[in-house]
Amino acid sequence: QVQLVESGGGLVQAGGSLRLSCAASGRAVSSLCLGWFRQVQGKECEFVRGIRRSSTITYFVDSVKGRFTISRDNAKNTINLQMNSLNAEDTAVYYCAASQNFGAVTTTGEFDYWGQGTQVTVSS
Repeated sequence: QVQLVESGGGLVQAGGSLRLSCAASGRAVSSLCLGWFRQVQGKECEFVRGIRRSSTITYFVDSVKGRFTISRDNAKNTINLQMNSLNAEDTAVYYCAASQNFGAVTTTGEFDYWGQGTQVTVSS
């Protein structure tokens, strides 16, 4: 069983930056495909950024290209999401998720484990 706990959310002005972290327990993050999703109330959960299992290959949704970066810290068993140039459309609850899939998974149904979420609010 894998447990994920996000941290780092908060309120930031448009154009600012935030760094989200996700601490994993129960399994090494290097052996998992890991991703970040976000959800606005009343809307579907949206894939944001991912990193493939046993790889350094990352992938992302176009809306965060050049602004969001995902990284994995094997020593701390965490993954991070560095978010720069934030705008109001980035306001959402952000979730960390883990999959045992080897591919570049992007759909919620392909992820096996989820964190509780952390709120990110960008003021304009």
